[in-house]
Amino acid sequence: MRRLAAPGRWRQALLRRVAGPGFWRALATAFGLGAVTALALPPVHLVPVLLLTLPGLFLMVTAAPSARRAALIGLAWGWGFHVAGLHWLTNAILTEVDRFWWLVPIAVPALALPLGAFTILPALAARWARPGWPAALAFAAAWLAAELLRGVVFTGFPWNLLGTVWAFGSLPIQAAAWVGVHGLSLATVLLALAPLAGRRGWIGGGLALLAFAGIGLARLWPVEPEPEPVSMVLVQGNVAQEAKWREDARLPIFQRYIDLTAGGVRTAAQEAPGNRIVVVWPETASPFLLASDPRAAELATAPLPPGALLLAGSVRAEFGADGRASRVWNSLLALDAQGTVLEAYDKAHLVPFGEYTPLRGLLPIRLVVSALDFTAGPGLRAIRLPGLPAFGGLICYEVIFPGAVTPAERPGFLLNITNDAWFGVSAGPHQHLAAARLRAVEEGLPLVRAAQTGISAVFDARGRVVARMGLAETGVVVAPLPRAAPATPFAYLGLWIPLVLLALVSAGAIYGSVSRVASHREGLSP
Repeated sequence: MRRLAAPGRWRQALLRRVAGPGFWRALATAFGLGAVTALALPPVHLVPVLLLTLPGLFLMVTAAPSARRAALIGLAWGWGFHVAGLHWLTNAILTEVDRFWWLVPIAVPALALPLGAFTILPALAARWARPGWPAALAFAAAWLAAELLRGVVFTGFPWNLLGTVWAFGSLPIQAAAWVGVHGLSLATVLLALAPLAGRRGWIGGGLALLAFAGIGLARLWPVEPEPEPVSMVLVQGNVAQEAKWREDARLPIFQRYIDLTAGGVRTAAQEAPGNRIVVVWPETASPFLLASDPRAAELATAPLPPGALLLAGSVRAEFGADGRASRVWNSLLALDAQGTVLEAYDKAHLVPFGEYTPLRGLLPIRLVVSALDFTAGPGLRAIRLPGLPAFGGLICYEVIFPGAVTPAERPGFLLNITNDAWFGVSAGPHQHLAAARLRAVEEGLPLVRAAQTGISAVFDARGRVVARMGLAETGVVVAPLPRAAPATPFAYLGLWIPLVLLALVSAGAIYGSVSRVASHREGLSP
């Protein structure tokens, strides 16, 4: 593998401060490269920037004179990537700006720093391996390992995995049915580094892209089966987070959802008269506790015809002898047309500092979210309701965890309710939607998603958009429920697939680094 015949000035500018004085300039460059990488994420999907930013990181860490400098470059790059990729989290702080104004310049950089530390792994791995293709394989394998770890460390936050850059359409993400989004991330890193091998790298990368396109066409070619005899009515109330829990807004918000439900039910009955109607309200859409307020439950289900169901996001509470709530759950409730609660799924994977305060007793009072933490539910399970295929409920960011979205019993579809109003009109809801879309492809299951302010959508089992409503719109999405596809390889094996890929690529890097055949002059070294 030949050395990169790169533009000399670009390489010199990139590496000028890596080994000598003024190292802070190299760190600033790495931070900038990471920040630019976020342009490849939803909703921009400027994927070609990866041909600049990932090779830039690789060249800088392999040229660093010490492991310490390489680690700092990796940290700076990762920090820039996550600061830019998670900038929208500031919107959540602004919803309670009177309490948390002081966090505005701190929160995103503080969260991005430990996330950026995961990039130290590929930075050091590339230095450990022999220059050339072994270093490229080591870099890619460590990147995959870092993403897998990011999904579990400190309860996990696998947001903006690199494979999500391909979620701009259904064709580029079909390989996720075999390798998951982590496999797409591995392929993305290798494709981005391929041009460093010169003409052969460009050719190899082009052939790999053609192969991925072929996989996509093969999966999308079969005719989609007839949908289930079910009409989904997704209600998007578009309620701003700062108004959501105001006492004077509770009744108007509730009435908005009831009115939108009535209109959606009429549309569904006209479009498919014989279908069972299932109305979905987003996470915590009801300002009243439907499970313990029979009158509110009757009003919410009043627009439903006989046999219809309401799947509603609502807080569920357990009350003590003094009448105060002793425990609360973030729940998905299933109600029939008479307002009877048939089922309740409680969110199991809670958001730290959003739904509970870790180390509550040790933190300053100003960091405590609320007086009472949410209680975690027992976990995923198949929910069975009359006239509806069994489904798996996923509340908010439970949908972002690859390989952990289906119960033991394979359901007929996945239902994700979320309240993305916290993030305003920003990249956050688009990134969340991309993660949900990838779960549909990975599992071979339709995914129905109702979001408070959007983006609400129905995806079929191959991740194709059946219907959707955009961000910050008010209305309903009426769509048939697609049928499940046969279980994918990823549905059977889950994260074992990227773990096997990790082992294989790591083995290749180790072999290339210790083999006498490998030449010091080969490869990608600067």
